Amino acid sequence: MLPSSPKVVVCGAGLAGIAAAYHVARAHEGADVLLVDAGHPLSLTSDKSTEAYRNWWPGPDRAMTDFMNRSIDLMEAIARETGNRINLNRRGYAFATTDAAKIPFLAEMANSAEARGGGPARWHESRGSTYLPSPERGYDLPLSGADVITDPRLIRQHFAYLAPETVAVVHARRAGWLSAQQLGMVMLEASRARGVRFVRGRVVAFETAGGRVSAVQVDQDSGPLRIEATHVVLAGGPLQTGLTRMLGIDDLPIVAEPHFKVSFPDPLGGLPREAPMLIWLDAQHLPWTEDERAALAEDSSAAWLLGPFPAGVHGRPEGAGTTMILFNQHGQALAEPVFPLAEPEHYAEIALRGMATMVPGLKAYDARSFRPYVDGGYYSRTVENRPLIGPLPVEGAYVSCAYSGFGVMAACAGGELAASHVLGKPLPDYAPAFLPSRYGDPSYRALLESWGEDGQL
Repeated sequence: MLPSSPKVVVCGAGLAGIAAAYHVARAHEGADVLLVDAGHPLSLTSDKSTEAYRNWWPGPDRAMTDFMNRSIDLMEAIARETGNRINLNRRGYAFATTDAAKIPFLAEMANSAEARGGGPARWHESRGSTYLPSPERGYDLPLSGADVITDPRLIRQHFAYLAPETVAVVHARRAGWLSAQQLGMVMLEASRARGVRFVRGRVVAFETAGGRVSAVQVDQDSGPLRIEATHVVLAGGPLQTGLTRMLGIDDLPIVAEPHFKVSFPDPLGGLPREAPMLIWLDAQHLPWTEDERAALAEDSSAAWLLGPFPAGVHGRPEGAGTTMILFNQHGQALAEPVFPLAEPEHYAEIALRGMATMVPGLKAYDARSFRPYVDGGYYSRTVENRPLIGPLPVEGAYVSCAYSGFGVMAACAGGELAASHVLGKPLPDYAPAFLPSRYGDPSYRALLESWGEDGQL
């Protein structure tokens, strides 16, 4: 039974932890809520992703779509309440290809998203079809679902900056991006106004009594600190497994996957400022010049750059200036994250060249001509790429983690769901899909064998 004045300690002050504290404080005025982190809030991985959002998700059910629709509702509410301090837009995601054989796959994506609550699919195959571009600013465009565009006239009219060989574009509409830092700060400030406190220190142990969490031990620069707790929420991001091991739980099914992004100036406007998030669906060879190709072929340490690169390069405009951010390949998943991350060799060059295949205007640039800024973090993820939100086997202990590359977009609904578990509030229909205990269900383990796509773009 929930005490009248629960003492809730949230371990981890990234977006997931801040959102959990925010929702506990909003839902229970008598709760004593404490955030604990070894670093400053929002300083580890919360801003290392695309900072984008979408309600377009694969199955096998509609749990992720319903979860994301709820999170987007909450983000839009914050945007309205703050005069859009979080810089939320709704430009969408545009998937593009030069391969006509992929058009049936794109149609299947759109139909599948519609069936799972992502909104209607609209088809633009010939002249006379009306397509409405997304506005550069604002987040209240009523369109949801996706526009599947195969009419060459419409592609050239609205996406003239894409490769001229592009034969199809799918524009998912309830999607866009925002400022992860501002979203976190808005929730952190609102939490502090409701009495939530922040303690800087490293969690070193949990105490239990009668099988239930009773206290958290924290190591601070000034010495050890013991914090009484009736509930703990473990929101450690890539450091999550270290926290759960302190509770004797060694089998949390997550890995840490390194990802990077690179920022470039785009003074020539190769990537228009009003563009949506762009995702290239084609594998490719990077567009080197003949002289570059010959030089790379002679260098045994760099010849691999002439080989094939997988589909999935993506990028978008950033901010009000001329900056663009690009994303490409990532490293191998690790059981334990390592800090600082080692920047992949030639990452900036690969990302720029790869995006230039999709947006030929970027071929005017050479990554060596700029000072690109490469930033990286870990996507902490489960095998099926769904989060872990709910109770652990130790009474009073909960997790809110494994948000992979969708932590920014999922933080609001994830924090709300974690708070509902802690406070014993009614749970939404999607809650069982994210329980840590789901892996103990034989039917769920069987489902994992045929899961298919994992939801990560």
